Amino acid sequence: MTQTVQLPLWLFILIVLFAAVTALSHFLLPSVRWFFRRRFERAVAQLNTRLKRPIQPFKLARRHDMIQRLIYDPEVSREIAVYARANHVPENVAFQKAQEYAREIVPSFSAFAYFSFAMRLAKFLASSVYRIRTAETNDVIFASIPEDATPVFVMNHRSNMDYVLVTYLASKTSTLSYAVGEWARVWPLSSLIRLWGAYFIRRRSGGALYRKVLSRYVQMATNGGDTQAFYPEGGLSLTGKLQQPKVGLLSYLVDGFDPEAERDIVFIPVAINYDRVLEDRVLMAAHARGDRRFGARISVVVAFILRKFWERLRGHDTRFGTAAVAFGDPVSMRAYGKVDDVNELSLALMARIEKVMPILGVPLVSTALLAQGPKNVMELEASVATLIARMPRQNLALDAHDIGKEVARACRHMSQHGVIAVKDGRWEILDGEDSTPTRSLTFFLQITIMRMLRLQSNFLQVRGHKVTKLMFRRLQYFALLLNQFGNRRDSALRHNPFP
Repeated sequence: MTQTVQLPLWLFILIVLFAAVTALSHFLLPSVRWFFRRRFERAVAQLNTRLKRPIQPFKLARRHDMIQRLIYDPEVSREIAVYARANHVPENVAFQKAQEYAREIVPSFSAFAYFSFAMRLAKFLASSVYRIRTAETNDVIFASIPEDATPVFVMNHRSNMDYVLVTYLASKTSTLSYAVGEWARVWPLSSLIRLWGAYFIRRRSGGALYRKVLSRYVQMATNGGDTQAFYPEGGLSLTGKLQQPKVGLLSYLVDGFDPEAERDIVFIPVAINYDRVLEDRVLMAAHARGDRRFGARISVVVAFILRKFWERLRGHDTRFGTAAVAFGDPVSMRAYGKVDDVNELSLALMARIEKVMPILGVPLVSTALLAQGPKNVMELEASVATLIARMPRQNLALDAHDIGKEVARACRHMSQHGVIAVKDGRWEILDGEDSTPTRSLTFFLQITIMRMLRLQSNFLQVRGHKVTKLMFRRLQYFALLLNQFGNRRDSALRHNPFP
């Protein structure tokens, strides 16, 4: 027992390292983890006092625990057995496949990363790129949702800035969980997105096992009170027009809802509109080709960012105008009753988004110039004032009492980006610009007027006055003009998708 044992130095160092790792894992690390866990819980409790909707325990669960809970869910287990029989593989192979899907979907939310980094980044980007306006009723609508209900934001998809904009606006109320497509599954973006609480979905996966794992995760998150946000259109609108909704995620929420359960689900329609979207020329080029391939090269994107940064350093206003967000009337699943047709519910939500779509200065000026040709400042202000008088007041995301300022700002923004110019004292659209980004900006005015025309009534109520049959015919003619301009396409694609 007391004999001397000689060992090579490398072997002695290896033994010491193994002993140190064992001591750390069994004695020191548990205490350290407990210490930091307690501090983290106190920080979250303090943060919850400032949020209108506190962070739910489901959101704070460890990712490993959530994956285990998901793959051992009874419904997922049954689907694993079905998959094994259908594909003639052992159940342990099917189980591993389900585990891969769960690891792909489940996020690893970090409150520190969300509130210390993501929120500041979202605020910086949103305020740097746009002037932000929100409807006065947004806070009232969100505050009216019961605390024991799970809010689900249902939004139209105009730009990739939608994620940043809504995340920033919701930062003082709650955390959001987004469904993110496969485009973001690149390092390091994928890791950051998971830390921010978003989860990845495959847009074109037809496997029943994958759909079951995804649906159960969405249902668990919703039943756990995790605020959700998704785009029923499933992708960016190429023209600004609302697209036909897809019902994938919505059907998961409907199928997993129990009206007798403690927690209700409340859908909040969210309408987002911009004076101009970042990707306008890329989207219009894809629309002209008739596909959804967005071919902007990374070199062009980097050059665009650097150019805008240099212009900002020189004191130029590089923002893309105004971005507006408005909430529609919420839809409670419990009050809605039994859903026999998910498509009907989806169309009802899209109709509520359309109803509150914000109307901004650039679309108004674009509409006036497209429909009536070049105008001087006074004529343009009068045309815009006429359009504003015909629009529902709740849709206006501008100062209707200072039309001159709004028109001047819209014209300045459009001229800086080479869309319109002053010739002989009159504002007019530059050659080739009537079928590019400007064309898509008229859509929201068009749908508002068309909705007014669809009213089954002998008269319309606008600002307390009955509209005569003559004005009704003028509105019809104006809508037809908008529709004519809305159907134009680019005859030639631009080599540089960014201005």
